[in-house]
Amino acid sequence: MKERSDSLTLKGLIAAQSRLSTTHPMVSTLASKQSIIEAGIGGEQRVAEVLQKYRFPFKNNIFHDLSLSSDTHFQMDHFFKTPYFGIIFETKNMAGSLEFRDNPPQLIQKREDGQIKYYESPVVQLERNMELMSAWLSQRNIDFPLYGAIVLAYPKQHVEIPPPNTKLLFPNLIPPFIKSLPQEEKGLDTATFNKLSSDILKSHQTYIPKPICDSYQIPEDAIQPGVRCVTCGNIGMIKLPRTWHCPLCKVNNHLAHQGTLVEWFLVVKRTITNRECREFLGVDIHTAKRILQSMDLITCGTYRDRSYRMDFSKKR
Repeated sequence: MKERSDSLTLKGLIAAQSRLSTTHPMVSTLASKQSIIEAGIGGEQRVAEVLQKYRFPFKNNIFHDLSLSSDTHFQMDHFFKTPYFGIIFETKNMAGSLEFRDNPPQLIQKREDGQIKYYESPVVQLERNMELMSAWLSQRNIDFPLYGAIVLAYPKQHVEIPPPNTKLLFPNLIPPFIKSLPQEEKGLDTATFNKLSSDILKSHQTYIPKPICDSYQIPEDAIQPGVRCVTCGNIGMIKLPRTWHCPLCKVNNHLAHQGTLVEWFLVVKRTITNRECREFLGVDIHTAKRILQSMDLITCGTYRDRSYRMDFSKKR
């Protein structure tokens, strides 16, 4: 089984908001995006709980937040695998009334406050993922039925117009839906079933989002520098010999710079130089060098133009 990964995008959004002035025009935009992502994660966790608690009468593996590559990169909220078939679940957690339009395909959300929002249809997302997953399986000579369904995370979500040809479920309906699917007499044998699970896990690719400054056109100088206290969250720890000191909560932490540099890569840039490290952490050239060399970063360039990059696939 593959558990859900932490959202690097969410971490970046939260970090960016705390490093921007409260009056910065992008704060409200980042907060809105944060709310959308948190709602989505909440919905996916609800579905994950149902799948993990139910005991199905056949072997199965569950993969949450799965990212693979066929002709192109694709991401699935949940992939449920049995020896007889696979199912892709696309989860939505959206308040208000929902309309699944077919021509053109889009999802219309009517919120209780009167706002109307338009999104790409999850039906299109699901069909695209099914096509790409089918191709991915074919490349490995796996031929078994592939099904898909859209899951609304909570029954309180109201659907005015459902999708005409796509299964729509609430979480409690997932187990009976799975049990209703036909099982061929001869499914994947145990060796093939286990190898497929191993191949899926090995092929998973961590999604690395663009830094927040790039995604939202925020100037780098709008981001407040400084080392964040891992205890109280205050930005502005002071460097002491072999440790960092928070003047607000008085805590010392010798590794506080690590979390702050993660924030740099998620918020500001994919790479960092010694000079940028000095300015962001508030340290001298030698301390910056020691810190950068101690963090298992990927080194790019020669001595004079050397930069460092974080491999987030090792951070999950």
